[in-house]
Amino acid sequence: MEQKRHSFSGSIGFVLAAAGSAVGLGNIWRFPYLAAKDGGGLFLVVYLILALTFGFTLLVTEVAIGRKTKQGCLTAYGKINSKWKWLGSISSAVPFLILPYYCIIGGWVLKYFVAFVTGQGLDAAGDGYFNSFISGPVEPILYNAIFLAATCFVVFRGVNKGIESFSKILMPVLLVLVVGISIYSLTIHGGPENGNRTGMQGFLVYIIPNIDGMGFKDILIVIMDAMGQLFYSISVAMGIMVTYGSYFKDKDNLMKSVNQIEIFDTVVAFLAGVMIIPAVFVFLGQDGMAAGPGLMFVAIPKIFAQMGIAGRILGCIFFVMVLFAALTSSISVLEAVVAGTIDKRGTSRKKATLIEGAIAFAIGIVICMGYNLLYFEFPLPNGTTAQLLDIADYISNNILMPVVAIGTCLLIGWIAKPKTVIDEVTKNGERFFRKTLYVVMVKFIAPILLFILLLGSLGLFR
Repeated sequence: MEQKRHSFSGSIGFVLAAAGSAVGLGNIWRFPYLAAKDGGGLFLVVYLILALTFGFTLLVTEVAIGRKTKQGCLTAYGKINSKWKWLGSISSAVPFLILPYYCIIGGWVLKYFVAFVTGQGLDAAGDGYFNSFISGPVEPILYNAIFLAATCFVVFRGVNKGIESFSKILMPVLLVLVVGISIYSLTIHGGPENGNRTGMQGFLVYIIPNIDGMGFKDILIVIMDAMGQLFYSISVAMGIMVTYGSYFKDKDNLMKSVNQIEIFDTVVAFLAGVMIIPAVFVFLGQDGMAAGPGLMFVAIPKIFAQMGIAGRILGCIFFVMVLFAALTSSISVLEAVVAGTIDKRGTSRKKATLIEGAIAFAIGIVICMGYNLLYFEFPLPNGTTAQLLDIADYISNNILMPVVAIGTCLLIGWIAKPKTVIDEVTKNGERFFRKTLYVVMVKFIAPILLFILLLGSLGLFR
């Protein structure tokens, strides 16, 4: 049993670790295709407004709950109010369910990185390459095992020697790579064979709002997409920010750190679009931007294949960047589960990490088999057709996360009262500049928006 709860060495360690969690596949993979689908600049404007209001409310609430209780997500809510222990159980179920399939997708990224490093980038760009890989009986499990092992190694080392030291190295490198690829993407010129389209033209498509043919229902879809993306982007309703908040020192400025996480995450999310959308526009045109979730594993390799030698080099850099982003996020997901086990049962960190890693690997094998031996198609309430991985993602992200977020707003807004969070934020005399906005959001607006989001996930607006 750990006698003393670990903590980040300072606010910089906390911000980089929390930003590492926030900057994951949700930013680099999901954000660009949603922006392309939802009117470019229109999605950006809606997302920014929600990030500064809705996202800010959930983020500061979870970090404050963690620091106040000094508990992981499994036990923290019960410390706020003993009748709300159930919310901790649901909250901890989210990262438990996410970890297996997130590591599978991390394994996919690793596979593509290896393909480009070994000179197989042209093969990776071929039609059917992705489906052939994920439906294989061995390779997906092997790459999943490698990615999961790397995740477990960092968490195994602890908060300071593992998570914090890893984030302090990886996050600056990640930011440099993101900025570098974004600048390169803006300078691309497609030539006559690609209609002489340029990266700057694609950038304008990305940032200029396009509302042609959009009605009220379409605008509502954009708002719901942006809200859903915020869960991915800032790692709320997954137990992660509660857990990381529990390692945040009492003497450090909580609000300042939350603002820095907001800025870091929003900048990287925006740059993810700058990296991807102009390049897709140049080589695949407007139609290529509608590639959807397959953008990263199908469309992007095709773009690199058209760039010759430069494409091979850029492909290596791109996928190592995505790999870093995926790894920092998977570490936070595992930590949320491990911290809960330590707080609830007094298990040692090493034992908790090994047990959860083994469980995640076993579940991961079953999910990988969902693309071959256990393949089936299941219609979900939101209108999509799902396999095992999609079902796990739907349950965790579309059902459990909105429930956790609604419960958190009700607990803080109406049971424990907003003063619980406000006092924690201002305990060292700091000012809470958005206090009035926070109270209104946590009591009224956020729960209503979240309830609408949940109804949409259940297919009530179809």
